Amino acid sequence: MSVRQLNSVCGRAKASGRRGFTLLETSMAMVIIGVGVLAFVDAQKAFVTNNNWSSHAATGAYLANEVREFARRLPRHDPVTGLYLGGSGGVTLYGWGLEPGASAVADFNDLDDLDTLQFGNGGVFAGPINGFGEVIQSVDLDGNIIDGTDIAGSMNGWCQTIYVQKVDPVNFGLVRANNFSTQASGVIPARNVDQFPLRVSVVVTYQGPTDPSPNEVTRMYWVVPP
Repeated sequence: MSVRQLNSVCGRAKASGRRGFTLLETSMAMVIIGVGVLAFVDAQKAFVTNNNWSSHAATGAYLANEVREFARRLPRHDPVTGLYLGGSGGVTLYGWGLEPGASAVADFNDLDDLDTLQFGNGGVFAGPINGFGEVIQSVDLDGNIIDGTDIAGSMNGWCQTIYVQKVDPVNFGLVRANNFSTQASGVIPARNVDQFPLRVSVVVTYQGPTDPSPNEVTRMYWVVPP
């Protein structure tokens, strides 16, 4: 056999030894790659979710603190009429909540005026508000001020809800009725309706464009002594 013939035979042998991927090997490779891609996508989704929650938590804490700053300058009860019991039998409470005609933030002159008020999404009053009682302006991603009704507004969907409750002077977790008072007993002096601590709660919620209802983000409490 000549050298040329021998090389031709060896070449055919080598060629017959070469082969491509089988269907099973290709399928397994696609499964491995697919699992890796899905893991990457899932990790990216988790990162975005955590980042959004962190941003919302910071915004919620900021909005709750703004309400606290706004409330710090207010007396506990109306500085003119006060809080008292009157009417037939002296059991009707006067002075709690908004006074007749109060329709703007500038009309709020005491803490109990804020009870059950909502500022922002779903509330009667525009909001959310800052420590001066002003509506916080919405901005776009470039920092430009936009109409607060724009769905892209940074404050759109946010709401501050305020609750003011009378609590027991020795147990701030025990809520008393707004018209509650006590008589003197032994060494314990009497307490009129306006002589109880007030617990102020601020609940900040957010409702995104795809959320069916608002979600609570932050809840803050503080107690104002008598």
